[in-house]
Amino acid sequence: MYSVNYHRAASVADAVKKVKAGDGKFLAGGMTLIPTMKSRLAAPSDVVDITRIASLSGITVSGKTVTIGATTTHAEVATNAKLAKVCPALCSLASHIGDPHVRHKGTIGGSISNNDPAADYPSAMLALGATIVTNKRQIPADKFFKGLFETALKEDEMVTEVTFTAPAKAGYAKFPNPASRYAVTGVFVAKGKDGVRAAVTGAGDNGVFRSKEVEAALAKKFDAASLDGVKVSAKGLMGDIHATPEYRANLVVVMAKRAVAAANG
Repeated sequence: MYSVNYHRAASVADAVKKVKAGDGKFLAGGMTLIPTMKSRLAAPSDVVDITRIASLSGITVSGKTVTIGATTTHAEVATNAKLAKVCPALCSLASHIGDPHVRHKGTIGGSISNNDPAADYPSAMLALGATIVTNKRQIPADKFFKGLFETALKEDEMVTEVTFTAPAKAGYAKFPNPASRYAVTGVFVAKGKDGVRAAVTGAGDNGVFRSKEVEAALAKKFDAASLDGVKVSAKGLMGDIHATPEYRANLVVVMAKRAVAAANG
């Protein structure tokens, strides 16, 4: 790696100030930033460590309202008893991210800020209708994820927490890459007071998206059998060495069925 200035921030304001001082990046778990720096795909002048900012970590459940701090690790989400009572699907999702090392270092804020097109959390945030809270504003998930590795975040803006209302039912299923455990295709479904939402990760050419076909079928009856015969267009889906767009289109329906079965189970 090349020379880089390391800073440990004492507060959110301090972190933002240090990032603005140069071409800086926030550092939480570092599961994406460090590898990209090692391969020289990213070359920030400064990295600002935000892991010691106490206000950014933790999970709060008040009735049906869930709030998760940005530096909360995947392992903490996976094992939180209060969260498991109101939204076990999110705990299950977190428990299958990467391997134990990744789960104990990686953070929910880092994952959604990076917005990898095969990451798990973006689909959960979109399906749950979550609100992404930053140091400046509150952004609905529908407006937060903009495209491949692209979000609504500005250069001096950082995610501080995410919040959502726990749905009546929710489930997540993914077809994982056997090496990375990233989703070749993953679907998160949620049934709440505003209806059914279904978000797909790992399949879209432009990143995470909501499946209108899946949502329409499940709106009639929230049951896996409702998806029998549903067809998802391969147009706009990703094709690579792991799967063709047509294969991913089929996987969307298969994973949606599994997610609904998990939600109802």
